[in-house]
Amino acid sequence: MHFADDETFALDLDRDDPLRGFRTEFVLPRGADGAPVRYFCGNSLGPQPRAAAAMLEEETAAWGALALGGHFKEDRPWYTYQEPFRGPLGRVVGAGPDEVVVMNSLTVNLHLLLATFYRPTRERFRILMEDPAFPSDLYAVKSQVRHHGLDPDDALIRVAPPEGETAVRIEDIEAVLDQVGATIAVVLIGGVNFLTGQWFDMERITAAGHRAGCTVGFDLAHGAGNVPLRLHDWDVDFAAWCSYKYLNGGPGATAGAFIHRRLASDTALPRLAGWWGNDPARRFRLQLEPEFEPRASADGWQVSNPSVFAMAPLHASLDQFDRAGMERLRTKSVRLTGYLEFLIREKLGERAVVTTPSDPAARGCQLSLRLAEGARETQEALQTRGFVCDFREPDTLRIAPAPLYNSFHDVWALAGVLAGGAGVTPAGE
Repeated sequence: MHFADDETFALDLDRDDPLRGFRTEFVLPRGADGAPVRYFCGNSLGPQPRAAAAMLEEETAAWGALALGGHFKEDRPWYTYQEPFRGPLGRVVGAGPDEVVVMNSLTVNLHLLLATFYRPTRERFRILMEDPAFPSDLYAVKSQVRHHGLDPDDALIRVAPPEGETAVRIEDIEAVLDQVGATIAVVLIGGVNFLTGQWFDMERITAAGHRAGCTVGFDLAHGAGNVPLRLHDWDVDFAAWCSYKYLNGGPGATAGAFIHRRLASDTALPRLAGWWGNDPARRFRLQLEPEFEPRASADGWQVSNPSVFAMAPLHASLDQFDRAGMERLRTKSVRLTGYLEFLIREKLGERAVVTTPSDPAARGCQLSLRLAEGARETQEALQTRGFVCDFREPDTLRIAPAPLYNSFHDVWALAGVLAGGAGVTPAGE
């Protein structure tokens, strides 16, 4: 797409944007002057959908009025509270309703999934990850390795970008799998890298892992709600994600997990069990059913009853995704991020290095910038001007224009301030 760096061009793009109405469905933070900020930090915490408050109020009112009876109320009974999310969440990640479940937090879900899928043997005991991986993933994997009495220095393989580059090459991942794949039990990659914003070719990695006999999983904290996913069709074995970033589910929102149908239906797979993963027909027989009988779906990995207050806002958020559709969101996202990259290169030149791949097929919403100097000070200055993005040590700004609530004018204004411009117009409601 051809871009121009004048304000009129940005306003024209917004006028023709079929998704522009969704911006009004969010409560955007306000700055010290009371004006709404331009929010580019959905890669850390998405803003609040306006309808989320009503969802929470409905459940707190039911708690007061019904107490235990809330589990069996007519609308959204707590006993089955997680089940209505299956359809819309499956549409976001490209999975069947039986392959997804809303439960726990991301890292807890990774531990539960690794308890099933990381069963090291003398021959296959390694885990393959990207470098850098998100620290919580790294901590979880190292602890799993140690739990099995192994040494992470031997059992963990990390594939980093080549010297002088910022993206991991898929060819390097494939080469490792070709060379030592017979020793690798699990491939666990962040589908969209938290630092660089690189979107890995997940289908290609899955196929390479399977050729080597490995189980393949993904952390989709930065992928779910950001990029179109086809987890079932790509034959991914398992995945987990949080719901508070691009899914806008609120701080500490209940996370999600995917287990491919060919695996989820296998009730003989070992797992860390809890009563909510039990067959619902037997769940409340309690002391009469001392043996765990898992449900033959992703629900069989649940351990506890649903955290209703941490799930309630997802009704509002996933309704937005259903109405917008991932394909339309992706179309706008490619344009937004492409426009931001164009403006940065035009206005900042060599003062900024974009570390996110330029190929739209290899990135989502986020652009990561390395600034020649003063990255932290730049982020703080942006904050005082009403632009929210984040800083990662030692020198990286992460900027994530999200198509549900960011506009092309937001992007144009941000680039102007980054370049030292003055007097940009307000963000508006």
